[in-house]
Amino acid sequence: MGAATPVVELKQITKRFPGIVANDAISLQLRKGEIHALLGENGAGKSTLMNIVFGLYQPDEGSIEVNGKPVIIDSPNKAIDLGIGMVHQHFKLVQPFTVTENIILGSEPRKGLNINYKKAAAEVQRLSEQYGLKVNPHAKIHDISVGMQQRVEIVKTLYRGADILIFDEPTAVLTPQEIKELMVIMKKLVAEGKSIILITHKLKEIMEISDTVTIIRRGKVIDSVITSETNPNELAEKMVGRNVTFKVDKKLATPGNNVLEVSKLTAKNKEGISVLNELNLNVRAGEIVGIAGVDGNGQSELIEALTGLRKVDSGSIRLEGKELSNHSPRHISESGVAHIPEDRHKHGLVLDFSVSENIVLESYYKAPYTRRGFLNFDAIKKQAKRLVEAFDVRTPSIETKARSLSGGNQQKAIIAREIDKNPELLIAAQPTRGLDVGAIEFVQKQLIAQRDQGKAVLLISFELDEIINVSDRIAVIYEGQIVGEVLPEETNDRELGLMMAGSTQKRGTVHE
Repeated sequence: MGAATPVVELKQITKRFPGIVANDAISLQLRKGEIHALLGENGAGKSTLMNIVFGLYQPDEGSIEVNGKPVIIDSPNKAIDLGIGMVHQHFKLVQPFTVTENIILGSEPRKGLNINYKKAAAEVQRLSEQYGLKVNPHAKIHDISVGMQQRVEIVKTLYRGADILIFDEPTAVLTPQEIKELMVIMKKLVAEGKSIILITHKLKEIMEISDTVTIIRRGKVIDSVITSETNPNELAEKMVGRNVTFKVDKKLATPGNNVLEVSKLTAKNKEGISVLNELNLNVRAGEIVGIAGVDGNGQSELIEALTGLRKVDSGSIRLEGKELSNHSPRHISESGVAHIPEDRHKHGLVLDFSVSENIVLESYYKAPYTRRGFLNFDAIKKQAKRLVEAFDVRTPSIETKARSLSGGNQQKAIIAREIDKNPELLIAAQPTRGLDVGAIEFVQKQLIAQRDQGKAVLLISFELDEIINVSDRIAVIYEGQIVGEVLPEETNDRELGLMMAGSTQKRGTVHE
């Protein structure tokens, strides 16, 4: 094989689904030892293309070559035989099993009739050490962090002999620290002769780690560029098809009275461990308060307490002076609280309901959507059409099932529904998670528009840039407490990072 032969070459790959061309004559070359980023908005066709390379879909037209030879990849097993492995965005792990049991599932080493667990565990240990993965072969999946589960997925591909690794949005679920560690792992993989395709829409990561970038927009290749010869603005423009501003445009806040007052809020989890420890927080009318923290410090529990999904042990939650702690979600919603949930599939949408049904999910029992005990479908459709247009939700029709929309459009549907309630308090939990720059810009503008109408907005996000850009005031959460408050214009990533890690250094004592 000549030095110039790509390890994988896609030639004019086309894939159609009813009503849409997901991949339109896409060509791409992956060279040995490089990290090739595949960049595009949600729904641009990135995952479809990689599912073709991994044998989950068949192309309608076009061909694939691996190491210069034409191949037909008609199943994931065939992809694995060809040395291609995929680390999926949603991990495919069996929770009660150990790391080793998960890794060998389906390709167990035998010793006579028995599985040679010892041999497998030793191999897992060896791979873990070779690539700096620090995976414990005997740990149970449900006991390890999300970042560690992802490493198990990486070992799984290596164990099966992959030389070509596809990473699908690998940083979507990681903390800033885990992202740094993953970058180191990916660099180590290519240093050892592996080749990587990285699907992402995070420009910062592309600039930091990739060698080459191919940009896809609406199923077509817009360009392939060498990373060192481009910049984030140029990439964003190619990806979205217009100029994108990274700086959030907003005027200064003019906060009014307290809308939300949380005082001494305490709650325990099922194991009796405190997850909220006398937490105090307030949000005023006409301001966005951002909560910064490393995942797992009480953010989810706080949101659940505020929205009625979790009982609290003591303390109070007041909305405009009215006590809301331990009330039902419907009572809280009707009191003027809207909620963009952190997991849009679990708590935001009923995926098998249509877009129009999801739009009235919280108001179907009220007029005009219900008349004399029956649903009024005309009123429901009219409302859905109005919101789909106003919030630019891209869907074939309002009768389309929510599950077939891209992540960005699912999120827009939720935001449309929640903002249309005209709430006093809008709780936005990870509102831009997994969205591309165009959709992020849209969501952030909606939050600021709510603030400018005099509403109180509580923003919970793991994206520090988002917290600093969008918030008017930042509260840092650590081990179930708010440990400090800072103003975005007076802080930086480093100071916030220290506070998020529990460092109690007070303002003014952190030196660059």
